[in-house]
Amino acid sequence: MFEQFISFIENHSVLILGFGREGRSTYDIIRRHLPEKMLGISDIREIEIADPYVRTYSGKNYLECMRKYDVVIKTPGVSFNDFIVPENVTITCQTDLFLHFSDCLCVGITGTKGKTIVSSLLYDMLKKEGKSACLIGNIGLPVLDTLEDGEPEIAIIEMSSHQLEFTTASPHIAVLTNIFPEHLEHHSGYNGYVASKLNIVRHQASRDYFICSADKSYDVYCDFSNIPSTVIKVSSDISGYESVYTAYEQNRNLIGDHSLKNAFMAAAAARLLGVSENNIANAIIEFKGVAHRLEYVGIKNDIEFYDDSTATIPQATMAGIEAIDNLDTLIFGGMSIGIDYAEFENYLMRSKIKNLIGLPDTGRIICSNLANRGCKKNLILAEDMESAVDKAFALTEKGKSCLMSPAASSYNVYKDFEHKGNHFKDLVEKH
Repeated sequence: MFEQFISFIENHSVLILGFGREGRSTYDIIRRHLPEKMLGISDIREIEIADPYVRTYSGKNYLECMRKYDVVIKTPGVSFNDFIVPENVTITCQTDLFLHFSDCLCVGITGTKGKTIVSSLLYDMLKKEGKSACLIGNIGLPVLDTLEDGEPEIAIIEMSSHQLEFTTASPHIAVLTNIFPEHLEHHSGYNGYVASKLNIVRHQASRDYFICSADKSYDVYCDFSNIPSTVIKVSSDISGYESVYTAYEQNRNLIGDHSLKNAFMAAAAARLLGVSENNIANAIIEFKGVAHRLEYVGIKNDIEFYDDSTATIPQATMAGIEAIDNLDTLIFGGMSIGIDYAEFENYLMRSKIKNLIGLPDTGRIICSNLANRGCKKNLILAEDMESAVDKAFALTEKGKSCLMSPAASSYNVYKDFEHKGNHFKDLVEKH
């Protein structure tokens, strides 16, 4: 792969756009192979780099320099909202470059929710089978970081909408878990978000496979009839997945119908890759779960606590609520990103949850709206996570559960959902 990648870089004028973790990874890889290649690096923040072969651009107009280059290797988080991308400039990213140049058999997994669980489960299934595999991408490891010493047989790539936005190649096996409104501010609305997600399958051929949901897992109509690849639709019906269901029932780290569906999707991909039913089942039984995704925190004061801070949209929070049988208290809320919460408010009104603790900003707004509608539940407007956890300990009935699931972004207070989830877990542990 790297000979092709370096040849591509060598023959173009290249700008690295965004100099966070992935941008630095791209720079380091190019420099190891082309130490004197002239590069541009652009970021809204000031760039500090001691390299005579680099020209830097920063500040509020940092996107304007794109016009000077043939190829722009974009960090996924950079948004082009209100900016017209110059013609005759190729926009790419590490994920796109990997799909174009890698010799691996690529499995791409995307979806608004569930993609990390499916990716992690599939990786465990492949390792159980003894296959050479890597797990890269949105799961936390830049796609090109670990592959210079040799590529594995199979690459599992978790793909976000940001990574797929300018991707012009599709994996051999594409998995789409679901699509609901998220990241609307980055994609200039829902249509842009959906279009980015569907790039995972848009460039497939007849020899490829597309695994998607047969159930209502899309907030938009997706017509898959013209896709040239073989489409495998996975439903919530256990028929054909009996051994997967039996294994799922034995694992406390996988709870809820949505987690069972994720296990079915991982199993469907694993079967295409030659993994035995026995190894699929054993991987599910031994799965340790993923931090902040309906993560069981433990029992404190006879109350079970769960951290679901990755649930940044209402649909994910509702799935978590449905997964916990004895749920008594919900802590929720975060930064508003333009999501309509009317259906979520109706759901909370109908739910059996007794205590609703709303964090700034959206949680407090929703609790106030419910109060105005005459909701008889305990509606708590929490100032911060500390007061929310204190109220949870005071109000939750012994023998029942408390779930922290934001249904919103965490960026109004926290660095990311991990920061928020870790703060919640620390407060529970220290209480």
